[in-house]
Amino acid sequence: MKRNPIIAALDVPTAGQALELAAQIASCVGAFKVGSELFTSAGPDIVRRLRDLGARVFLDLKFHDIPNTVARAVAAAVRLDVQMLTVHTSGGFEMLRAAEESAHRAAQELGRDAPLVLGVTVLTSADANTLAEIGCDPSPARQVERLAQLAVRAGLRGLVCSPLEIVALRQLLPDGVQLVVPGIRTGSESPDDQKRTLTPREALEAGADWLVIGRPIYAAPDPRAAAERILAALD
Repeated sequence: MKRNPIIAALDVPTAGQALELAAQIASCVGAFKVGSELFTSAGPDIVRRLRDLGARVFLDLKFHDIPNTVARAVAAAVRLDVQMLTVHTSGGFEMLRAAEESAHRAAQELGRDAPLVLGVTVLTSADANTLAEIGCDPSPARQVERLAQLAVRAGLRGLVCSPLEIVALRQLLPDGVQLVVPGIRTGSESPDDQKRTLTPREALEAGADWLVIGRPIYAAPDPRAAAERILAALD
């Protein structure tokens, strides 16, 4: 059976709203993303409740701290039984290696598969001006490539990148590195803070493994119908 590549972002403020949305679209998506707003509001229990529904969970908290602190946070995420989680690649080699090693160690202790630790390169809301403001290479493409190579050297098996960097990363990175891609828009939405976007089909054809889709689903008048249309367009 073909894997559903859609990760629906549950970017809503309460557990009740998240669970209602999840129930509506569960059969149309491959996983759910729990981000900072929902996790801060609802706590770890929202992950447990989604897992009780049999859903894969992508915990998108973008850990970025000293290596030991990140390793402990990753271990806690493994105990929650998430299938993916994020760390900022700008935390450096030692932090990234600690995160990956902690994921495997904690999973082995629990007798389950290690979650995919995903390195976040450059946020999809960032552009050349954003990067220049913080003293980085103003080219998003060059910065993404530099951080992606760092993450792979540290042992990470997956990355988060914008749709516009997929092709370059596929040429640069080893086979088997999974690419999780936010910034997916269908073309019918109003302009927002996502500056580097593609449609779902374009992103998959470029080489994405997973598509993180938020507003096109959760902000739609009928989220289930929106998810169904996106899935059908991928066939």
